[in-house]
Amino acid sequence: MAAHQTLVHGLSTPSAVHAALRQPEYYVPGLPVDEVARRYGLSAADIAKLGSAENPYGPSPAAQAAVADAISRMQLYPSWTAEPLRERLAETYGYEQRNYLCGAGETEIISVLIRAFAGQGDPILMPAPCFPMYHLFAEAEGRVADLRYEATDPRTMAVDVDAYIGAIRPEHKIVFITNPHSPSGTWMAEPDLRRVIEAASHCLVVLDEAYVHYSGHHGGIGLVEEYPNLIVLRTFSKVYGLAGLRLGFGVAHAGVIDALLAAKPTWNVGQLQIAGGVAALGDHEFVAKTVDTICDARSYVQELFDVKLDRFRCVEGSRSNFFLIELLDQDLNSNDVWQSLLERGVITKDGAVSFRGLGTRFLRADVGFRGRMDQLVAALGDLP
Repeated sequence: MAAHQTLVHGLSTPSAVHAALRQPEYYVPGLPVDEVARRYGLSAADIAKLGSAENPYGPSPAAQAAVADAISRMQLYPSWTAEPLRERLAETYGYEQRNYLCGAGETEIISVLIRAFAGQGDPILMPAPCFPMYHLFAEAEGRVADLRYEATDPRTMAVDVDAYIGAIRPEHKIVFITNPHSPSGTWMAEPDLRRVIEAASHCLVVLDEAYVHYSGHHGGIGLVEEYPNLIVLRTFSKVYGLAGLRLGFGVAHAGVIDALLAAKPTWNVGQLQIAGGVAALGDHEFVAKTVDTICDARSYVQELFDVKLDRFRCVEGSRSNFFLIELLDQDLNSNDVWQSLLERGVITKDGAVSFRGLGTRFLRADVGFRGRMDQLVAALGDLP
């Protein structure tokens, strides 16, 4: 037996790992700039990174200053509930501190709520394609990911609310909604949100609002008061520019939060994360600047596609900081286009690799500065 196949207690990897992890599937992030620059001999400054939905302005300046100040406290354990951040969240969005859970990004909270609210073999409902971590975490934990492809309109790539509600069953333990949706960026209006939440009143509904700042809407946090089966998730990775810090939060009725507190890692949010999050929530000028830039560039790139490209379609309706590119030319596929764009210094997401079931007809691209949108469109136009 090869040495790398042996565990501490002498068990081989296949027998030591539970069935769902013997042939694991991994999340596929957007490629980093330095890797693409090295691979293709390009200048890092010339590469358009449009595959990770990051903030083109970088991190919140207020958060940067707060993190730098907190470095001197790194020897101290943080509050195990991130209490200073919970207090600031309550001040910002309402409710009480006990209605908030903080985590190392939304992704950690997703993993915790799957463990807390679904047992082994229980089904978890999600529209498909969707943010991969929903089904990856569910499957890794031995739960059943019930992906509903019929709940996505193939033309608009928006969630078909009637079809999704029709898929809800009494045995579902969790129902996911992403608003704006990923990978399309499309929006589910509040009346439809309410329909889904009410149709799933027997289980936990997870409303993931990672990109809500770009939507022009205040989001669904206000619905928590009405629906005890609802948890709303938000992240500091997008509009606040803190993806590398790893910080997110959920807001729900206290009973939901109490269960999650029991299931989460004890010190899952550190001193730097707490300090950065507290400061970022007050950096309104930075948020407004980011939102204005993204919304302007989103309209701009739609116009560019309409005028300059005939083999590609910018799927309309995105209210996020990304959008889908449909390949209209049947001689093209997303694998080859993604690779050709890399060679031209443009990083996107290959839909066939990054989103289960999306197929080879789509790429996902971030909305960035106008110059980067020009670069994307020019690279697509340059393809043979």
